[in-house]
Amino acid sequence: MADDWDDLVLDEGFIRSAETSEPSARARMLAARWRREEPEPQPWRSDEPPAGWFFSKGRRRKWRRR
Repeated sequence: MADDWDDLVLDEGFIRSAETSEPSARARMLAARWRREEPEPQPWRSDEPPAGWFFSKGRRRKWRRR
């Protein structure tokens, strides 16, 4: 009993030839949120340092050589 799917090969060429792609779950989540309420504009660069990780004490310790 031969099935039509037995000889089907899903190789890289087949996958890359697909014309549509689905957005990531995060992209879908943000799009839905932004449809409900528009996001507040954010400055491209802020005068404040990043959220603390870049200038943290733990990161500074790694820079020093003993």
